Amino acid sequence: MTTDPPLPVIIDCDTGVDDALALLFAVRHPGLDLRAVTCVAGNTDVDGVVRNTLTVLERAGAPDVPVARGAERPLIEPPRSARHVHGHDGMGDLGLPAPTRAPADTDAVTLLRRTILASPRPVTLVPTAPLTNIALLLRTHPEVTRNIERIVFMGGAAVTGNATPVAEFNVWHDPEAAAVLLTAGVPITMYGLDVFQRVVVPGADVRRLRASTEPGARLAGDLLAHRPATPAGRPGDPDEDAGGLGDAGAVCAVADPRGLVTHRLPVEVSLAPGPTRGMTVVDRRPRPGESELHEGIRPQPLVDVGWDVDVARYVKLYLSTVEGAGGT
Repeated sequence: MTTDPPLPVIIDCDTGVDDALALLFAVRHPGLDLRAVTCVAGNTDVDGVVRNTLTVLERAGAPDVPVARGAERPLIEPPRSARHVHGHDGMGDLGLPAPTRAPADTDAVTLLRRTILASPRPVTLVPTAPLTNIALLLRTHPEVTRNIERIVFMGGAAVTGNATPVAEFNVWHDPEAAAVLLTAGVPITMYGLDVFQRVVVPGADVRRLRASTEPGARLAGDLLAHRPATPAGRPGDPDEDAGGLGDAGAVCAVADPRGLVTHRLPVEVSLAPGPTRGMTVVDRRPRPGESELHEGIRPQPLVDVGWDVDVARYVKLYLSTVEGAGGT
């Protein structure tokens, strides 16, 4: 019996509790070949992101994946971390040991270009962070698009934001970079908050992971416990310590696209100052509106927007992969 070769994948991240969950999954899924990881400021400062990424890869059993330091601030905005969500160290303040190796002796954009162009099979790029590195790559080396199969990014929202009422954190952190991404000229999937917030690992599974003697599985459990599905808590609820997969769901969607329902829709990023800055404007109208009829149709990039997700499928996929049973 023949099997398809693993899909070459690069993750661009701001590790980050749920970025760490994504890395653990990507390393252990047999259908994914994690070629490189690039780091950008977001959940914490970029040097903290590099440290966290190296630590997670070592815990996952993949210390040799090249890791490169990227942008330390957005293209225009000042850096704005999410330590209030991810802990002072960006990793839930779990007290993990420092990594035993250093990052690659090159910058993130150079590593991205080199890895993409050297791959004999087109690469799937998975940004789970503010999109600064990706925008710099696309503007500096646009030739990479010829060897990118698809970009599956965690970011944006069709309905409700989290950084603001209408903007999701990764896009809000660097809206100009997100706007560059949307015009990359390659197939794009938006794994936004509309599906991101729904994939939750039950409390019993989190507790089992935390009791594991295997370092990667135990780390996954500790990280999930830091991402409660119900932040307010409900004393006595057996699922009080259930944890959201967050960014890891985007990597699940790469490994198993059938679990994600998408709609191909026009999407643009609001760049103007004010309450809508960083909003991903998803055009869900079934027919052209008055603006298009009177002023001409504006060309907007079409994006496969995550609309529904098979929660049970992705939870099972994540657990079986991280605990060592393989994919689906």
